Amino acid sequence: MKYNPLGRTGLFVSELCLGTMTFGGDDQGIWGRIGRLQQEESERIIGGALDAGINFIDTADVYAGGRSEEITGQALKNLKIPRENVVVATKVFGETGPGPNARGATRSHIVAGLQASLKRLQLEHVDLYQIHGFDPATPIEETVRALDTMVRHGHVRYVGVSNWAAWQIAKALGISERLGLARFESLQAYYTIAGRDLERELIPMLQSEGVGLMVWSPLAGGFLSGKYGREQQAEAGSRRLAFDFPPVDKERAWDCIDAMREIAGQRGVSVAQIALAWLLHQPRVTSVIIGAKKAEQLADNIGATAVSLTADELKRLDEVSRLPAEYPGWMFTRQGEVRRRQMAEARGPA
Repeated sequence: MKYNPLGRTGLFVSELCLGTMTFGGDDQGIWGRIGRLQQEESERIIGGALDAGINFIDTADVYAGGRSEEITGQALKNLKIPRENVVVATKVFGETGPGPNARGATRSHIVAGLQASLKRLQLEHVDLYQIHGFDPATPIEETVRALDTMVRHGHVRYVGVSNWAAWQIAKALGISERLGLARFESLQAYYTIAGRDLERELIPMLQSEGVGLMVWSPLAGGFLSGKYGREQQAEAGSRRLAFDFPPVDKERAWDCIDAMREIAGQRGVSVAQIALAWLLHQPRVTSVIIGAKKAEQLADNIGATAVSLTADELKRLDEVSRLPAEYPGWMFTRQGEVRRRQMAEARGPA
């Protein structure tokens, strides 16, 4: 297991992060479709992850209506995990009550949300507190000021964001720098070999500003697990049958799966391991969030850390999954060629 710094901080997190969306769901609603692991089963998953070297756990206040946080906190207590041995991340933004202010990225909801999350997690602080989505009703300055207050009070160590556009994050970083506030150190975003959209704007921004990347749904909601193909139908009970998310360009995904299946067969590993290994080879990825319902699934995902793809394999996977050119990207490529060649000549041979 490798450990990477989170953004521009000195905090090191494991290259795999345990996601807890499968914890606490019941027979009703969306969370039960994703996972229904209760306390004992969840503790086995958390224990297995920690034993494998994962030191990073991600949850959110809306997962199973807060039950995911409760289960996670109780598991860390029951397993007697020293606080300094685990990096705990949670999120705020979604609706947590019936009132008009029980949602969003306002100071009011952030403060109330953090208090509730700390109580459910049985912790005095969270290591990473993330805004779960963009709030069009709240000024960005209000959000980053509220997060900075939580950091100054000691209830939060670092702050991050999820599912924001590049310009929104850049604006928040500018406000934080101008006002001397705690800045976003990470972005949690959707990224897969079959869904590389964030490479257009987000990846260049992350690289420019030194923001870390946490990847959610690295198997596209199970679509890249190897259970699906052009001629393969989803099995009864499959998550994709009940909850077809995130959206996938199936034609492109099948091309990726065909290539990954061949590489996996040659190596004697699973298709899922190849999909995860591809992400782990991407230089801007800090940590890939994996979720599991069974210990075998967790073990298979962890096995991806041992898969070292060759340059030829990476080239083949890049070609089959490459995004179609869009403006202004194709103009950058055309107009910048001379300057890139000039810089390469100035650097000389590697």
